[in-house]
Amino acid sequence: MKNKKKNNFDWILKVTLLAFIISIIMSLVSEIFLKNVGVVIAILITLIFVGLGILFDIIGVSVTAGNIKIFNSMSSKKVRGANIAVKLIQNANKVSSVCCDVVGDVCGVASGSAGVVIAGILVNTYHFNTLLVSVLTTAVIAMLTIGGKAIGKGLAIRESTRIIHFVSKVISIFKR
Repeated sequence: MKNKKKNNFDWILKVTLLAFIISIIMSLVSEIFLKNVGVVIAILITLIFVGLGILFDIIGVSVTAGNIKIFNSMSSKKVRGANIAVKLIQNANKVSSVCCDVVGDVCGVASGSAGVVIAGILVNTYHFNTLLVSVLTTAVIAMLTIGGKAIGKGLAIRESTRIIHFVSKVISIFKR
């Protein structure tokens, strides 16, 4: 029991550190790319952050909903990526935590920060009302994120096998 608690503590420490590192990277990317850009580029970067959050949420939910038996069978037939899919499903709690919580939440924070930049551009360049622009920017980002994740979750559950297999094949390219 003591060893299990230590492993859990180690996992929490690792995932927290991972969130910190990914946050730094996303913030740097945001600062570098959003500095001195126009509103269109700022919106595109924000949409990339929102899209990444949705994509990783889909991956996390797919792995949680995945059927390991299918991938065990594929693995025995040496189907490319199947052994990785098995490992992903066996570690679904960790994969889901990293994809949905770490990457998804960091993308949410990054898209919110990018929204502040968009609001600033709109207020400073076009002299729109600060309160109105801030509220609408936040609302649109929240709507896209929440709506996208809601659609993505349904897709992830229905198509978990195809999504996991695709992700596993992509990972297998980098694993060599």
